[in-house]
Amino acid sequence: MLTKDFYFDLPEELIAQHPSSVRGEDKLMVLERFSGSVSHHAMGELPDFIHSGTLMVFNNSRVRRARVYGIKETTGREQEFMFLNQLDEAGTFWNVMVKNAKKQKGGMRYMFPDGSIGTIVEDAKNAGTEFRSLRFECALDEAWFDKNGHMPLPPYIKRGDELSDAERYQTVYAKETGSAACPTAGLHFTDDMLQRLAAKGIDIAWVTLHVGLGTFLPVREAEIEKHKMHEEVYTIPAETASKVNEAKRSGRTILAVGTTSVRTLEAACTESGVVQEGTGSTRIFMYPGYTFKVVDEIFTNFHTPESTLLMLVSAFAGRENILRAYRAAVENSYRFFSYGDAMLITHAACSKMHGLF
Repeated sequence: MLTKDFYFDLPEELIAQHPSSVRGEDKLMVLERFSGSVSHHAMGELPDFIHSGTLMVFNNSRVRRARVYGIKETTGREQEFMFLNQLDEAGTFWNVMVKNAKKQKGGMRYMFPDGSIGTIVEDAKNAGTEFRSLRFECALDEAWFDKNGHMPLPPYIKRGDELSDAERYQTVYAKETGSAACPTAGLHFTDDMLQRLAAKGIDIAWVTLHVGLGTFLPVREAEIEKHKMHEEVYTIPAETASKVNEAKRSGRTILAVGTTSVRTLEAACTESGVVQEGTGSTRIFMYPGYTFKVVDEIFTNFHTPESTLLMLVSAFAGRENILRAYRAAVENSYRFFSYGDAMLITHAACSKMHGLF
């Protein structure tokens, strides 16, 4: 299957540069997974489309202030680093994404705002990639990132981070720090919405997948089967695994909030269909032809053309259905990407749906 098969025209003005003025006041498209029928709603109507007894699974990863600027010792020039994950237990050795990576060689030293020094260490696995290994004499903890870092807004947001992003580029239920990008489907949820869902008899469970930027890197292969995903670490608590497995046994719906929750659940599922508790890592890549073992419905944002996330939702609801829905989103001026509007991909049509294709 070709990467270009997942292209669609997107006017630049539909790429959201800021969140909605009030959290949760976004548009909601409802897409019926099998028929491809679409209807247009507001986020506040979401509980009307979720059946009582559904288990919703959220990713509670918290975004680290992972974009940090260092000054190159030999030139005095500023260099941007995106800190992804630590490579040792001490926290002195980090995997980073670097702009102009080809020019960032082993032994180069950079001074960060608090005076700490990071040195690039040669690593063969990073050759030809955007990634480098950076070693410090001191351990970097969350206080270091809070002091030195910026919120890692994605590159399609053409502005620097602002004070308001510290709250708005974080879900209200974020708990476990470690992501270099927000699991953005969760940005639409407020405490009030979570209470409304619970009042309707909708159960909630939590997983943690720390989002790395590999998910958002462009697919450079012409054939998607040749693309290699970057590794991400996840944790599934025992309570969540028990809830998911019981819901599957009893025929209840599993609704994954965000593609990160989808990847976590599917990666942790055995061939026999049991979701295992514990911590693991995954490079799972879902594109048309993938058979979903756990997830029945997905709540998500609108994704970039030719991205692995668009391929994932296309695997779930069919490429033609997704591309037709995205064309409708463009025609109806939905806002796209991290700070944009939302889509619920449901497995059954709802009587409330209107404006169907």
